Amino acid sequence: MEYRKKYIQYLASYALRFRRARFRLFEELVADFGGRPVSILDVGGFEEFWVNMGFDLGKHTVTVLNLESEWKPSTHANVKSVVGDACDMRDYKRGDFDIVFSNSVLEHVGVFERQKAMADEVRRIGESYFVQTPNYYFPMEPHFHVPFFQNLPLPVRQRLIQRFALGCMPRIPDPQEARKLAEETRLLTKREMKKLFPDARVEEERILGLTKSIICIRRAGRRAADYSVN
Repeated sequence: MEYRKKYIQYLASYALRFRRARFRLFEELVADFGGRPVSILDVGGFEEFWVNMGFDLGKHTVTVLNLESEWKPSTHANVKSVVGDACDMRDYKRGDFDIVFSNSVLEHVGVFERQKAMADEVRRIGESYFVQTPNYYFPMEPHFHVPFFQNLPLPVRQRLIQRFALGCMPRIPDPQEARKLAEETRLLTKREMKKLFPDARVEEERILGLTKSIICIRRAGRRAADYSVN
């Protein structure tokens, strides 16, 4: 148990380094607003992320949207925590926020149809948006930390989840819950991300020459044709 605790701490530290490097791209998007305070909708995130990134929460405002099961009360005056569904954000319209942000959430909403629903909502609300997700073709699956786990048949993934605590995920003995987790963790390819976000610039986050994650960035007033898309 002590070994696993240290391993999870290491994974968290490793992931934080990547997030900080990735966050510099997001700060470029914030800079587009000329130094004025910006309002951000964080779809599926947490207040701790913004604190860990050193984001200026005294100047900017962040609304964090999560399912009821993931909801946590905010502790900062400029962070608002709300309950909602990333695939159906009907309470919001374009203009309610300057930027829509989502980090490592799109791969958790379920089948491709639900991923498209989330992408459509992000694009509807956000004149500017920043959406990151792990790359399907990266050898090491980022949640379970089993090489090529995403390529295994669903029944095999389910059985592994039932029998072992994998990566940062706990062991889930219940077969229905294990299957649900396997089904709802669906990594995307670069081609799929381009299809979901046709008006975005596509950035690739690399390690050892391999694409670890994919980031789609839409900057206000620009079309996909204005970008040099990777």
